[in-house]
Amino acid sequence: MEGTPPAVGAGAGAGLGLIVGHMKILVVGGGGREDALAAKLRADRPDSDLFVAPGNPGTMRWATNVPIAAHDVASLARFAASESIDLTVVGPEQPLAAGVADVFDDLGIPVFGPTAAAARLESSKAFAKDLMRRHGIPTAGFERFTDFGLAASHVSRLTPPIVVKASGLAAGKGALICESAEDAEHVLRHMLLDGHYGEAGLEVVIEDFLVGSELSVFFLADGERAFPMGTARDHKRRFEGDLGPNTGGMGAFSPVGGLDSGLVARVQAEIAEPVLRAMAAEGCPYRGFLYAGLMLTADGPKVIEFNCRLGDPETQVVLPLLVSDLVEPMHAIARGERLDDWRAQTRGGSALVTVVVSEGYPGAVTKGRPIEFAPELEAEALTLFHAGTATEDGVLVTAGGRVAGVTALAPTLAEAGEQSRLGAAAVLFEGAAWRADIGTSG
Repeated sequence: MEGTPPAVGAGAGAGLGLIVGHMKILVVGGGGREDALAAKLRADRPDSDLFVAPGNPGTMRWATNVPIAAHDVASLARFAASESIDLTVVGPEQPLAAGVADVFDDLGIPVFGPTAAAARLESSKAFAKDLMRRHGIPTAGFERFTDFGLAASHVSRLTPPIVVKASGLAAGKGALICESAEDAEHVLRHMLLDGHYGEAGLEVVIEDFLVGSELSVFFLADGERAFPMGTARDHKRRFEGDLGPNTGGMGAFSPVGGLDSGLVARVQAEIAEPVLRAMAAEGCPYRGFLYAGLMLTADGPKVIEFNCRLGDPETQVVLPLLVSDLVEPMHAIARGERLDDWRAQTRGGSALVTVVVSEGYPGAVTKGRPIEFAPELEAEALTLFHAGTATEDGVLVTAGGRVAGVTALAPTLAEAGEQSRLGAAAVLFEGAAWRADIGTSG
């Protein structure tokens, strides 16, 4: 139901004592990920004061919105200090890359999220790839360039398909698979010469194309150990059949079926914890959410990318399945403590989210179109998470490319997909679009 938080119980993790007393919690961000985070934290701590900055119309169901932009680090710190916030959870990557955790740490305000130096795992693909190469963490072969001529010469010697990535933050749209050297050269020209990706594209990483199936595994990281939270698979391409341009995400599902029972443990032992050791050895210990985007190849799992936060829209399926309390382990990590033996407890069944987008996405979109919800959204197993929404004169309107995600919980993935699509069809505004094949392709 649109106005009811997903049933995400407050079971305590092993090795952690129950946090007693009133808490004040701040979530930084204003998208679908932060709406899902706020819903989970409200379910875990129903009596706490919960704030979201800046939030969106959806987060107001679970929290008090604070009109501070996620990138306004100084104002966020002043608010957290004035309100005596007990725990700040940073949703997006941009404020982490800008050093919000460093500022909060300096002020002694508990913050869950990596420092700017540690967030380079996501904010600089060149840094992450070099780190993996130095420490033997499995990933695709690569070279990196800042010079267009050298990059173009390199791709001319490669066998397509060719993967070209902007090294910096590009809102999930900076990785392109090119079917020819000419296409790759065109992308390189856009990035390195035309500035199409801004500063994010001033350095590029050119990778070998990996063959296999994709998998995302999410961890809580305390600087030394990585504790699995769940798995997901998202759909980045705009159109059905996984065609068209990359987007920030058109939908996702969790858990990913058909996995070997020991695969997540293998990823933990061979990828997640080795990268934590590598970061600590290089003077930037990593604490926070760790998102490992992987390709399951014939030679085993290999890293496509690391993200320094939960994914969006993956958060909208991973958290609704999580029964374990998140506040306790996050609060411990934010205070610089190590977790004992935290284990994620998840409910059975599947979760699937279908993202409803504005016409023209991922290109330019028209904002301000009124949104209505049909009665189908009142189904008990559905939750609408707001992303690009706003209110104008009391009317809910579109305010971005990805407008909302409709998450369904069901015993099977097929049932969750059917219910989610019915919910997506009930999000009504001019130009609304979504993919009808989330969970059935890719």
